[in-house]
Amino acid sequence: MILALLHRLHDRPRWLRAGLLAAGLAAVLVLPWVLYPPVAADILCWGLFAVAFDLLLGHAGLLSFGHAAFWGTSAYATGLIAIHSGLPFYAAVLGGALAAALIALPIGWLAVRRTGIYFAMVTLAFAQMIYFIANQWSSVTGGENGLQNIPRELPGVDSDLLADSFVYYYAALPMVLLGLFAAWRTVHSPFGQVTAAIRDNPSRVRALGYPADRYKVVVFVISAALSGLAGGLYALNHGFASLQEVYWTTSGKVVIMTVLGGIGTLWGSLVGAAAIVRLEDWLSTSGFEETGLVTGGIFIVVVVLFRRGVWGTLAHLLRRRDPAPAADPPSDVPADPPSVPGQQSPPPPAVSRNPAPTSGP
Repeated sequence: MILALLHRLHDRPRWLRAGLLAAGLAAVLVLPWVLYPPVAADILCWGLFAVAFDLLLGHAGLLSFGHAAFWGTSAYATGLIAIHSGLPFYAAVLGGALAAALIALPIGWLAVRRTGIYFAMVTLAFAQMIYFIANQWSSVTGGENGLQNIPRELPGVDSDLLADSFVYYYAALPMVLLGLFAAWRTVHSPFGQVTAAIRDNPSRVRALGYPADRYKVVVFVISAALSGLAGGLYALNHGFASLQEVYWTTSGKVVIMTVLGGIGTLWGSLVGAAAIVRLEDWLSTSGFEETGLVTGGIFIVVVVLFRRGVWGTLAHLLRRRDPAPAADPPSDVPADPPSVPGQQSPPPPAVSRNPAPTSGP
């Protein structure tokens, strides 16, 4: 029944798709009314992080095991700016995203020289370096204690009011929507089309004159900046930035979210992030401590049975239910006569190279 409904919606005009988008926005607006507001804000942050990661993995074909470096760097930078400057938290989050982008520039420039598992290992090595720096530079990062009591400041808004997680959710929502729009616009721009071509056939793109490595670096930096935007909002949501934000398990968690939603679907990452965050919250409140055992099992099931992820599998089923109609031949071209089984088609008539001379009058 659900597939039939979605199939009918798929055939509707654009105005209905706009209505569905409005329905999605409405669902985001009511999310903190049906979930614990900090959990709802976590879904927003992790969803943006997963979309940023899918921008790199699904649309550029680059698997990174070190995206926790950008998420965590922004979390620390946002916390430091908010604590020591007193700027509005919007400025603190943008500063954290800028710090993540600046770190991603040299990392990406070195990492894109390799492909496949070698690229993933290079990013993981750099992420472990960031983790070591955050652990040892305790005078700045707090070391194992982390940054605590990160404030949320906005001009004209009472700090006690903004300390409420319910109010903070709606204050952070515009930045999340801005990040999602930036990811969508990147994919549907000429730059995104070239990036997808590099993913499919880098040699041909280079033959056409495009600097493939530069495009990879740019999309790497964009992905890191959006990841930093999510990491800064996450740190403000909890008022705390710890070593967990730069640990390798954070990179693995966003990989699971992206694969669960569907690689290359962009919006499927939101579904994967919402499912993982909600599942972890439910398991932790139920007293179950080994949440990684459950999420890992779900990851294995999805990889084995649903290779396209939740969103990708659903879209694939819709395409199978709606086969593209065969194009009719032009009216001025005669159709070929039906062939008889076991009978060869007659050869085309021979054309004489020296036409017979015409008789005189």
